[in-house]
Amino acid sequence: MKKEVIIIGGGIIGLCCAYYLQQDGHQVSIVDKSDISSGASFVNAGYITPSHMIPLAAPGMITKGLKWMLNSSSPFYVKPRLDSDFLKWSWLFKKSATATHVEQSIPILRDINVFSRELYTELKNAEDFDFHFERKGLLMCYQTEKAGEAEWEIGKRAIQEGLKVENLTQEEVKKLEPNVDFNIKGAVYFDSDAHMTPTDFMPKLISFLKEKGVQFYTNEAITDLHFCDGKIVSLQTSTQTLKADEFILSAGSWSSVLAKKLNINIPLQAGKGYRIDVKEHTGISMPAILAEAKVAVTPMHGFTRFAGTMEIGGINHIMNPKRVKAIAKAAKTFYNGLQIAESSIENAACGLRPCSPDGLPYIGKTRHYKNLTVATGHAMMGWSLGPATGKLVSELIGEKPLSMKLAGFEVERFSH
Repeated sequence: MKKEVIIIGGGIIGLCCAYYLQQDGHQVSIVDKSDISSGASFVNAGYITPSHMIPLAAPGMITKGLKWMLNSSSPFYVKPRLDSDFLKWSWLFKKSATATHVEQSIPILRDINVFSRELYTELKNAEDFDFHFERKGLLMCYQTEKAGEAEWEIGKRAIQEGLKVENLTQEEVKKLEPNVDFNIKGAVYFDSDAHMTPTDFMPKLISFLKEKGVQFYTNEAITDLHFCDGKIVSLQTSTQTLKADEFILSAGSWSSVLAKKLNINIPLQAGKGYRIDVKEHTGISMPAILAEAKVAVTPMHGFTRFAGTMEIGGINHIMNPKRVKAIAKAAKTFYNGLQIAESSIENAACGLRPCSPDGLPYIGKTRHYKNLTVATGHAMMGWSLGPATGKLVSELIGEKPLSMKLAGFEVERFSH
């Protein structure tokens, strides 16, 4: 049965939901409080990452967070504040950061990432619209033996999970990346990963969806939601009332705010990340993560992007110049002779990633409303998991068999 569907949020997750729902013949509308031209879906590193199997909530992260708390340029920064949502989230994060949780999460994150990579490949081959997509893998570059050992432990675990991973010497990295003078000891190479240019993909997907009849309501903040008999009937924006059969909540870091209006507990904190785009030639052709600095480097269409930091500090777009400079400084310490113009640093941008306390996204239906599907909380994997999430959501709404189980992604797992 074809349905009218309203998607709340026009980031990568919302757009991918729209793509698969439209393919299935549903009438789709997207409501977003912005003009969908900025934010996390535009400033991320563009990675598709089966390599990222370890959830953010892992043993040792609390210790690291406390150690880095006083350093405003550290890779992972938690701004302490007396806010009940933040305190609850922190408690749940601590509770989730166990070895057992990591072991349970690894196969789930591997499967959904591999599934999503396959869907991106299908999307590219379908030629509905053209976009930059390359599968060159990912280098986890390290400068110290300690970091190298830690990365190789993850690499060995990934091999157990069926991924192809190699431990490369500095000389072997040089063969893969001949036009770069690396200041590293070596790198762990994940063959499984791919990369894209978000600022290329997002506008093209939006144009394609509009051509296919998807309705966009941009710069429309949702002020209220109306319910009847366990269903959402309509939503109120700043200018109009919109009705639908099904509703999807994929509003990124703002999802928990709207969930409160629905009396649903979806713990989320906004994790701010920054990016610097360098248009000058860098010689970089391989995506890399600079292990000690937690900086992602992506050769994109027409520029090189340096992205990083996870700053848990509430919903705001205040730029911290120290953090931007820390990214530039780290890049220069790993790439000898790398030039980053002052104008590139001044033009840095940030985005907010929705972080669940256990590092797993929320994907699925709720107990409270028969016609509400939630798709949020993807943290640093939002870009990677866009198509997989969109496909699963379209299958839920179309009442089709699911491409993979949703165990681990339950929307109300923290409501007990």
